[in-house]
Amino acid sequence: MTIGRRALAPLTMAAAGMARPAAAQTAAWPSRSMRMVIPWPPGQATDIIGRIIAQHLTAKLGQTVVPDNRPGAGGMIGTDMVAKSAPDGHTLLSASIGPITFGPLVQRTPYDVAKELAPVCTFGIAPYMLLVKPDFPAADARAFVALLKKDPGKYTFASSGIGGAQHLLTALFNARAGIDALHVPFQGSGPAMAAFLSGAVDYAIETPAAAGALVRQGSLRPLGISTARPSALLPGLPPLAEAADLPGYDIGGWNGLMAAAGTPRPILDRLLAEVKEGLATAELRERFAMLGVEVAVQGPDEFAGMLRGQWALFGGLIRQLGIRAE
Repeated sequence: MTIGRRALAPLTMAAAGMARPAAAQTAAWPSRSMRMVIPWPPGQATDIIGRIIAQHLTAKLGQTVVPDNRPGAGGMIGTDMVAKSAPDGHTLLSASIGPITFGPLVQRTPYDVAKELAPVCTFGIAPYMLLVKPDFPAADARAFVALLKKDPGKYTFASSGIGGAQHLLTALFNARAGIDALHVPFQGSGPAMAAFLSGAVDYAIETPAAAGALVRQGSLRPLGISTARPSALLPGLPPLAEAADLPGYDIGGWNGLMAAAGTPRPILDRLLAEVKEGLATAELRERFAMLGVEVAVQGPDEFAGMLRGQWALFGGLIRQLGIRAE
C-alpha cells in the first residue's frame, strides 16, 4: 500500500466522522456491550494496555467493553476486523505503531488506515533505548557513533524482525548518524535479546518493557533514548537527538485507540474524554509506567497529524533502503 496525498486527507475526515448524521447515531450510544479488539496475543504490551482501557471504559460507559484478542499477521488480522466493522462505536481497536504506522509502508495490508480507520486518541509513548553490552568500547552515544562510522560494515544490530518498529527505529538512527551496520533480524524481541546477550550482535534499540530488567541488572548499558525529550521513566538517560548530535531524531512506540471510519465525531469525543480522565489518575499512570509507557494523550486531529508525519518520515527511508516485510 502506498500512502500518498490523496490517501492522507480522508484520515482527518474519518476522525471527524463526517459520513453520517451524528445525532441519530449517538442518541443511544453505547446501546450494547462493546468489543476492544486486540490484534496481539495475551500478555503482549498492547494487550495489557487494551485491557486496562477496556476496564476503565466499562466503568464509565455503563456497558461492558470486552477484550477480544485477534492475533496474527503482525497485527493485521485484528486491525482489519475493526477497519471493516460497523462505524457505530461498538467495536474499538487497541492500536499500536507496528500495524498502523509501519505495516502499510512495508507490505500490502488488507486495510487502508487513512480511509478505513478513525483515530480516537493516543494513550502514551514508549521511548526506546540505544543499548550495548557493558564492555562495549564507547563511553557515550557520541563516541558510539564515531566508532561505528570509522569502521563501516563491521558492526551488527539486532531487531525483532524485518520491517518492525525496532528495525525501522534503528534504521532511522543509522541513517541520521551516517552508520553502515549489518541488520540481524530475529523472530521477536526475546530471541533478539538472547543473541545480544550472547555477543552475537553489537547493539540494539529496544523498549524498556523488553530490556529494562537487563539494564537494571547491569547486563546491558543504555546510551540514550529515542524521544527528543527526556523521559521520567528513564531518568538520567539523554535524548539521542542531543547525545549523538542527531537533531530531529524523535520517535517512540505509541499505543492508542481507533474505531471504524465514519464513526460519529461525538462518539470519538466521548471516548477521548473518558480515556483522558482515566489516564489523568495516578493509578492508571502507574500501571502504564510499569509497562514502560509514558502517558501522552492526543485527540483525533493530533493523532491523525502524528500518523501523517510518521508515514512521511519513514516512507522515504523505507523506499531508499528497499525494506519489505518477510
